[in-house]
Amino acid sequence: MARRINIINAALAALLLAGLTGTGYEVYQYRNIQRINATLHAGQVLKDDAYPLHAKFSAAYFQGSKGDYKHAVQSFGQALELQSKSGSPDAAQQGRIQFNIATNLFLLGLSRDLNDDGSLKEESKYSFTQAKAAYEQSLRLNPEDRRAKFNLSLLNSVTPTNMKNAPKDQTGVELSNLPVGLP
Repeated sequence: MARRINIINAALAALLLAGLTGTGYEVYQYRNIQRINATLHAGQVLKDDAYPLHAKFSAAYFQGSKGDYKHAVQSFGQALELQSKSGSPDAAQQGRIQFNIATNLFLLGLSRDLNDDGSLKEESKYSFTQAKAAYEQSLRLNPEDRRAKFNLSLLNSVTPTNMKNAPKDQTGVELSNLPVGLP
């Protein structure tokens, strides 16, 4: 009888130890998440190597909120690469990143000055074209995103219907190892 009670006590002690270990781990995770959320809520850049995607996303968001749209687009592009190279790529998360890329491109196009005749500069046309493609990609990845639908319709209403991109100058293009242009 005593031996049976000792076995039951040992099993219960093992279960208690496992429960306390699990509880400790969950408390550690909760505090870590609270710290990250407090950093993001304060509008600061997350500098944590354990969460590279979140750090890149927060840096890009911070750059965009400060009006540095070009660098924000680059940082969101790097976040998109990180997300797609992760072990479990998430289409909804990729759609949100594409949405942020498109929004920053849209704002970059809107922040450009107009030509003297009131037409859009080529940089604005390029930004709007890229923003449209990114919004469409966002909607392909997450078709239910109402913000992307609204912003795409807003972009379509802002851009002229006869907008055409100017051909790019290709004098500096290299074919294999031979430069084109001056000898």
